[in-house]
Amino acid sequence: MTKPKMSVVMPIFNVEAFVGEAIRSVLDQSFKDFELICVDDGGSDGSMDIVRGFVDPRIRIICQQNRGLAGARNTGIAHARGAFVALLDSDDLWHRDKLALHYVHLTANADIGVSYAGSRMIDRDGNVLGVAMRPKIGRVTSRDIICRNPVGNGSAPVLRLSALGRATFPHAEDPTRNCWFDEGFRQSEDIEMWIRLAVKHGVVFAGVDGLLTDYRIIPGALSANVVKQYLSWTKLLRKLKTYAPEFALEHGETARAYQLRYLARRSVQLGNFKLARDFLSKAISLKPRMMIEEPRKTAVTAIAVLIGSILGRDRFAALLRPYLKNAA
Repeated sequence: MTKPKMSVVMPIFNVEAFVGEAIRSVLDQSFKDFELICVDDGGSDGSMDIVRGFVDPRIRIICQQNRGLAGARNTGIAHARGAFVALLDSDDLWHRDKLALHYVHLTANADIGVSYAGSRMIDRDGNVLGVAMRPKIGRVTSRDIICRNPVGNGSAPVLRLSALGRATFPHAEDPTRNCWFDEGFRQSEDIEMWIRLAVKHGVVFAGVDGLLTDYRIIPGALSANVVKQYLSWTKLLRKLKTYAPEFALEHGETARAYQLRYLARRSVQLGNFKLARDFLSKAISLKPRMMIEEPRKTAVTAIAVLIGSILGRDRFAALLRPYLKNAA
């Protein structure tokens, strides 16, 4: 059998409301030379029945006991046959030309290891929200990655398999299994991987224009637990110090400040304004210059915290609903 040019890795765990739409967004790609590796991560709902309902020779199903998102991605990458690996979470969607645009980008630039693009935000029902991820594109530095995470989310990147190979390591408890994502992380596993690829292994990241992923915001999802996100971020910085102490010393606290400001905004969205104030206060104390270097984003965050504290959770959610719809 001829190897596909692209391998799409889709972890699947209890997503029966969304997985069919995610798969269709892959099968409808204008670029056709791919395999879709659906990793059954041991869920208990009807997700895999939906997957098996698709009849397409490009779909491959790999089953395993539950290992979490990082573990499911690792399994998918281990089975990938294409020269490029695209990641898509099973509740997100792709623009029809996503794979085509990244394929052109990567084949035209042999030194680029990771290609990414911006993302629209959608709510649970697929409504497009009034916010989007519009990252810095072109070639980015390691500092950009740790401080800004231009990749944005786990459904945005397409990676060169040879670049992934630089970051391979054996699983700590099962040396027969190769890992790329660190399965010790249940949050922040994406950015931990991007930082390690760039800082430790010298992989080049570059973005292309366009909002090519629809990133779904689901209230109550694991990513909504901002305290766990902060703890994962702290763990990430500790790991960074073990292999790049000088880089961590130079950029770690700045990156922490930007992360705290991001978590302040997430806390506002979740209606926890006290936590939002704490996060924003810590961010500004770590990097006071953010008020000068990025006055608009810092001021908007502070104003949102203030207005939310005055209005309360329900009235503030009503104020945001035209922008965040069913993600509010």
